[in-house]
Order: sequence, then structure tokens, then C-alpha cells
Amino acid sequence: METAVEEPHEENRARGSAFPDEILPDYKDYIQFPISILFLTLLYCGEAASALYLFDVYRKNNDIFWMSFTIGFLLVGVVLDQAILLLFQKDLSRHKFLFAGHILLLGPVVRCLYAMFTHYRALKRLDMLRKATPLSTRKRRMLMEREIIHSIHGAYMQCKAFNYMSIAQAFLSSIPQLTLQLYVTLTIREWPLKREMLMAFSLISVTYGAFHCNILALQIKNDDTDIKLHLVELICILIWRCLEITTRVVILVLFIGSLKLKSMPFIIASFSISLLIPWVEFLIKGAHLPKNINQVVSQTGRILILIMITVLNAAINLFCWSGMNLQLSSEELIDKKHTASHRILHYGIRLIENVMMVLMFKFSGERSLVNCCDSLIATHLITAYLLSMGFMLLFYHYLYPGWAGDSTPEEIEMRPEPI
Repeated sequence: METAVEEPHEENRARGSAFPDEILPDYKDYIQFPISILFLTLLYCGEAASALYLFDVYRKNNDIFWMSFTIGFLLVGVVLDQAILLLFQKDLSRHKFLFAGHILLLGPVVRCLYAMFTHYRALKRLDMLRKATPLSTRKRRMLMEREIIHSIHGAYMQCKAFNYMSIAQAFLSSIPQLTLQLYVTLTIREWPLKREMLMAFSLISVTYGAFHCNILALQIKNDDTDIKLHLVELICILIWRCLEITTRVVILVLFIGSLKLKSMPFIIASFSISLLIPWVEFLIKGAHLPKNINQVVSQTGRILILIMITVLNAAINLFCWSGMNLQLSSEELIDKKHTASHRILHYGIRLIENVMMVLMFKFSGERSLVNCCDSLIATHLITAYLLSMGFMLLFYHYLYPGWAGDSTPEEIEMRPEPI
């Protein structure tokens, strides 16, 4: 799951043609459909369909409580998806039909179909230009290069919007849905196929969203340099994120299921600390709102956007490492100077929290939620979380992109601090 499309560099555009005059570019090497858009659309449809199906099951069984939360988390994710795609695309003035898709809450589907159509149209136009005999080779090459750059830029912008959508959906919709359905499963002690499908889609969505958090953090750390991950690095990140998220969700579910409402103050306090820390730093420094947001919306709109960003950041940090440090006083909103100490602090705090919640589940729970030894469950959960930390250390210490043996001095200076 590499970054689907690379943004064309401005200096390459300014220098003119990247191809020799006598050679026509092979457009099939450049115009490739971004598979991530199709994957995220299928994931969006699968999660929505399974949630609606499970909603219908709860309705027929008269489980109003579970039904309400299931449809509520689904609607939050669906509405956020439409808003993020509209925010990052900004193409409704040219394509009115896309707005109808967003009104029907089918924005990702409509945009995926439009991306497929645009991809097919670009291939047809390039094929026609390549076979246009009245044109000189130089003229055809220039027109083909222009079409290739335009197609790559359009695909890059679409992938960027879909990737941001995947992060918001994962941590503001999918992971609450996963937590709820796992809690229902342990409470009712049933594993129906409908709920398993929804939980599987939600877990894939969250893992994919956390993966893009890593990609985004790497790009920001390296000044927006395009990041490509090899297979070993990809597998390491996926195992790390899957273990981290799964164990955290299971621990939270067992903790909440054992203590019921008594667990809420602890959860709210943990979330509130992550939510308020960026604002406290912002007030202490007496900084102003970032200028790049000032030019877009009003004062109230800027504050609402920053609140949404901090809520999303807090939701990510509640379940896993976000990969970056939010800094509201910075123009980029991200602290590029954060070091390994931030990761150590985050995982140290989360490990202490997990141990405390597991101990509370073991000693203070009213009854066991699973038909197994509580001590064995507690040991497995802590071991799995420590294992996820081990994969995290493995990635940052040995598999961080650019740590090849033939690295240049400039690349060596950009390396992160080893842990």
C-alpha cells in the first residue's frame, strides 16, 4: 500500500519536457489508476452495508439501544466522508453532478466512478495523440506530456482527499463502531456472521487509517518528500498497527464491560488530556491562528476547523500513536521537530493505562465477560501490546525509509533519532 500517486514537482514542470524530442513517452508507465481510491470506496460500501444490515437485525430484535449507536456511528462516518471530500476537492463548480452524489451520501462512490471515467478518457486521448499522423513528433510529444501531467495531478488530488477521508472515518466512526460491536458480542456472548463482517470492515478501516497516519507523518517529517515503502516495511507497519489497535480496543471493552459507568471518568479524562494539550500550549505561547487558515474561512470557521482537528488527533491518540505532534501555533499545524521522546512518552503512558485497566478488569470486574481465565487474558493482552511496541521500535530503528547503506549525506542528516 504505497502512496498511490506522486505529485508532479513544480521544478519539473518549469524545466519543460522530461522526454527527448524524438521519443514519444509511454503513457502507460505514467497513467495508472490509483487503486487506493477503489479500495477505500469498496471499504466504505462494505462497512456501510454491513452496518445497515446489522441495524436491521437489531431493529427486528427490538434492541433499540444497540440499534441507535450502530446507526449513529455509521452516520457520523458517512457525513464526515462527504464533508472531507468536498473540502479537499472543491470542484463542484465544474461538476454539478458530484454534488448530487454527496447529497445522497454516495460521494465516495460517485467520485470513484468519475476517477475511473477520467482515467479511461485520459488513456483514450493519449492513444489518439500517439496515432495522430498529421502532427509532428515534437508536437505530439508536447501534447502527450501536458496530458500526462494533468492526469497525474488530478489523480494525486483525488488520492489526497480519499486518504484524509480514510483517517477521519477510521478514528471518528470505524473504531467507535468496532468498540461497540465487540462490547455487544462479549455482553450477549454471540458471534453472528453479520456482526463479524462489520467488525472486520471496521478493523481494516482503522488499520488502513493508521497506516496513512504513518505515511503523512513521514512526508511531513521529510518536508513533503514522496514516501515509498518496501514490502518488509509495509508488513511491519501493518502488524504493528493491527496489534496496537486490536489490543487497545479489547482492553477498553473489557474495562468498560467490567465497571460499566464507573469506567467513564477514566476514559473521558484520558481523551480530554489529549484534546486539551494542544490548546493549552497554544494559550501559553500566546500565538495567533495559522495564516493559511485565515485566508479560507472566517474567525468562527477557523476555530471550528481547529476544534475538529484536535478532536480527530485526540481520537487517534486514544487508540494508537498518531505519528505526529499537533501544534496549533505552527503554520503547518504539525511540529516537525518532535523526536523519539514523543513516542516514548506516548507509549509509556498508554502502557501504564493498559496495565491499570487490565488489573481493574481482573480484580474489580463484577463478572468475567469471556469464558476463559482472566489472568490468561490479561497476560495475552499486555504481551500483545508489548509486541506491537516491539514492531514500532523495529520500524523506526531499522526499517525507516531512506536508511539504506548507500544513503547520501543529505539523507543521513534527515534521519530520525534512533530510539
